[in-house]
Amino acid sequence: MPTYVILSRLTDEGRKTIKQKPQRLSEVNKELEGMGVKVKAQFAVLGPYDFVNIVEAPDNISMMKMSVELGSRGSVQLLTLPAVEVNDFIKLM
Repeated sequence: MPTYVILSRLTDEGRKTIKQKPQRLSEVNKELEGMGVKVKAQFAVLGPYDFVNIVEAPDNISMMKMSVELGSRGSVQLLTLPAVEVNDFIKLM
């Protein structure tokens, strides 16, 4: 399955939600699985983004649907990047 890197930034509303209910992160990961997106790794980070997620999904359309669904909630802004493992990249070259 294709791999994607998701950089996410919480909105003010998202920060309130996470502060009150940190387990919401795990709940969202389960929702993603229901959309066909599997979270492989997740990191809280410092800097312009709050989280970095490495996910797998069947295709770009699945990722677009997930992005619209999460973005429409108003709690997070996403930047999604398709990713290729370096060894696969080398083979392509």
